[in-house]
Amino acid sequence: MPIHYPNGKPYSAAAQIPAAQPVEYGGRGMTLEEELNQSNQYYRETQQAVVYKKPTPLQIVKVDYPSRAQAVVREAYFKTPSTTDYNGVYQGHYLDFDAKETKNKQSFPLKNFHPHQVAHFNACLAQGGICFVVIRFVTLHRLFVYPASCLNGFWQAAKADGRKSIPLSEIEAHGFELHAQLQPLIPYLEGVKWLIQTKRGTD
Repeated sequence: MPIHYPNGKPYSAAAQIPAAQPVEYGGRGMTLEEELNQSNQYYRETQQAVVYKKPTPLQIVKVDYPSRAQAVVREAYFKTPSTTDYNGVYQGHYLDFDAKETKNKQSFPLKNFHPHQVAHFNACLAQGGICFVVIRFVTLHRLFVYPASCLNGFWQAAKADGRKSIPLSEIEAHGFELHAQLQPLIPYLEGVKWLIQTKRGTD
């Protein structure tokens, strides 16, 4: 028996059910930084690790006060160059890492890093810290934990007129691929465990 709407148009059940869409657990429009911040919150709440994004030190130059309860910063500058994005502790291990993205499909450009960031990684590695980069290949929808020691190898080679990027094949071979999920959005502790087991994050 056909069913009609009050306006006389026929009702189609199939038309009311949208086609199944692939589910992508992870970003939902968020930046890599936002996803990591949520993941860190989850790790803290579940007492798995204590990791925070480092605050960026700013020197405020000009502030406007449109009202007593509101202040608007009009001009500011960085006091010191920022080091890496995140640090904290996991089961007695000091963690220090950065988060980077690229739209490249075949390699990750070293220009995304600054000399002081690599120097900071090396200083932390010298103290036995677990240091790495969370790298996202945006176009490929792939995400890796890549050891800072490997990054430093390519950085030093680039300074000696070597290639200026890290091939995806190298990251696949010496990094740990992550797969986004509901909780946490970015399960980077799986990569940290791998780094500890293989000693790749402390060399």
